[in-house]
Amino acid sequence: DVQLQASGGGLVQAGGSLRLSCAASGFPFDDYAVGWFRQAPGQEREGVSCISTSEGTSYYVRAVKGRFTISADRAKNTVYLQMNNLKPEDTAVYYCGACFVQANGDSYSVFVDTRVDFGPWGQGTLVTVSS
Repeated sequence: DVQLQASGGGLVQAGGSLRLSCAASGFPFDDYAVGWFRQAPGQEREGVSCISTSEGTSYYVRAVKGRFTISADRAKNTVYLQMNNLKPEDTAVYYCGACFVQANGDSYSVFVDTRVDFGPWGQGTLVTVSS
């Protein structure tokens, strides 16, 4: 079975850091772009960052560019999201999934790749940033 398990969330003060992990299994890791999405209370899920796991090319939306870093460990089939200088507006449940991007000025928009069936979204991991 395909699984994408997100972990690493927690409570942090504004300006702090967290590292999220997305452990992938059940599919050829190098064949897909994997990204991070988040959903704040009362809002729709939005893309945050996306990485080509085979090439290591990374993409970010404007809101997190310069603060977040996505990376992939192909040996561990894991994608990470290092989040620095966190802001209260980063508070959300974070999920990982298949992604694609479109250029948007000096950054990118990140979307769910619906051509890939990774099954239902997992529980995600909650990130809470206090002011």
